[in-house]
Amino acid sequence: MRNGPTIARIAQDSGIQALSVHGRTRNCFFKGDAEYATIALIKQSVTIPVIANGDIDTPQKAKYVLEQTGADAIMIGRAAQGRPWIFREINHYLEHGTIAAEPDLQEIETILTKHLDNLYDFYDDYIGVHMARKHVSWYSKGQPNGGKFRDYFNHLETTTEQRKAIKEFFAELRNELEHAEC
Repeated sequence: MRNGPTIARIAQDSGIQALSVHGRTRNCFFKGDAEYATIALIKQSVTIPVIANGDIDTPQKAKYVLEQTGADAIMIGRAAQGRPWIFREINHYLEHGTIAAEPDLQEIETILTKHLDNLYDFYDDYIGVHMARKHVSWYSKGQPNGGKFRDYFNHLETTTEQRKAIKEFFAELRNELEHAEC
């Protein structure tokens, strides 16, 4: 990143229309904190739109990164895995300054089911079933019995089995939630 402003100017002079900057050096990979000061220097060195990326996992962090870097936009990566609603949460926070309500279990199930249907449609059933395992792992992370469910889900071989397992998993979660509220 130390040569980021120079590279950004070269890219701009070569005709690119926008630049996305991940705030880490290649050697850092996903370790350490993103370098927002360097992204700010890059933004100051070019006239094209700059998109900041790196460690943005909450609406508050999104606002902080925009303010600290002066970037024109942000890019969300790993934080959206299993949480695609993070984008609406960020938009809500930036527009209203308040935290939006988390989606309830029914909405998460609906989003996940549509996501899986899109995977099955885009790929074929065989590849879609295997791709679904990774995505379901992200959605179920942090849920009660999520690890046990992932172990079970990762052995399912058909879209029908996977759809049924998702329905049962979320029904159990809702049932546990109802009993916990009593």
